[in-house]
Amino acid sequence: MNTHDYILREEQYGAHNYHPLPVVLDRGQGPFVWDVEGKRYFDFLSAYSAVNQGHCHPQIIKALTDQAPKLTLTSRAFFSSALGEYEEYITRYFKYDKVLPMNSGAEADETALKLCRKWAYKKKGIAENQAKIIACDGNFHGRTISIISMSTDPDAKNDYGPFTPGYIIIPYNDLGALETALADPNVAGFLVEPIQGEAGVYVPDEGYLKKAWELCKKNNVLFIADEVQTGLARTGKLLACDHEDVRPDILILGKALSGGVMPISAVLADNDIMLTIKPGEHGSTFGGNPLASKVAIAALEVIKNENLAANAERLGQIFRKEMLSIQSDMIELVRGKGLLNAVVIKPKNGKEAWDVCLAMKERGVIAKPTHTHIIRFAPPLVITEEQVMEAAALIREAFSEFE
Repeated sequence: MNTHDYILREEQYGAHNYHPLPVVLDRGQGPFVWDVEGKRYFDFLSAYSAVNQGHCHPQIIKALTDQAPKLTLTSRAFFSSALGEYEEYITRYFKYDKVLPMNSGAEADETALKLCRKWAYKKKGIAENQAKIIACDGNFHGRTISIISMSTDPDAKNDYGPFTPGYIIIPYNDLGALETALADPNVAGFLVEPIQGEAGVYVPDEGYLKKAWELCKKNNVLFIADEVQTGLARTGKLLACDHEDVRPDILILGKALSGGVMPISAVLADNDIMLTIKPGEHGSTFGGNPLASKVAIAALEVIKNENLAANAERLGQIFRKEMLSIQSDMIELVRGKGLLNAVVIKPKNGKEAWDVCLAMKERGVIAKPTHTHIIRFAPPLVITEEQVMEAAALIREAFSEFE
């Protein structure tokens, strides 16, 4: 089979809910992937930041293969020898009292929403069914019905109603709007991405997160950080919130928590919040399974031991400088933090971000547009400076095609 055959098979038997770049990947290692014809590419998407540690990191794969023949799943009906080890490791790693393990990022966000509402009724004293959660315009927290109920993206919402009530939507990076919304005594939480990834790597003004956190504290409202994409060293710190010394009341993690090996997510909070949920009130058959527990420990160890946050901070500055130096009428703006970056594209002669991505693919760099006019660049954090420069040169060549 060739690339065309593989693509046709997916289109015939799979739902058409994605629009992939026309490349069929077969294997990966570090910052590279290879297609079924054997061509090598720089991966500048990293599975939406799930592969921060690089493809098939040997330490993470070893944790997976060591545990897989021993015990993979017990459900939470029983204790396992691996789960407590993981819970102790991750709570000490991020300095929280408790963790609630889940699988996908969307599940973790849903868990945080439920936890916030439970806290609202049990601790804050909000009347039953009256709790509200503030979210931001342009947010992306997943695609469940409850989560798209707070979305402002028509593609996420059209023809999926009726929607879940209880959300207040405010502009992102607008402290005045947040302060106004917090005046409502029924507000229980503020759910925010420290950097809006899917919206196009929108980085808020310096001080926004800190001030937002202070406003939440002042109004007895939980500050809930969705760090599924921005966390785990991606932005040059362990957490994007660390750039402003903000400690979320509820921290949501996913994606790179497994190094891309399997679905693993987590919600962290202190006892006053986490222990409002009692047995039988929330759970997941696969959440915290022994295989995931061992993999997550290894994934977190790699981030720390290989200083991936520092690498992301240093190389991110180099990458943005290279992008800014490209002479192209199509480049309207370059923005980002660490190795989470975006180039905003101005259409030229009918050519848009998608066309640039196709040109990059031909040269050996794969990335993907978001919202048609923005290309997100997020390579694995194990990438080297030499590799960044090589990839940047290929990206430069791709843009030159449209001059």
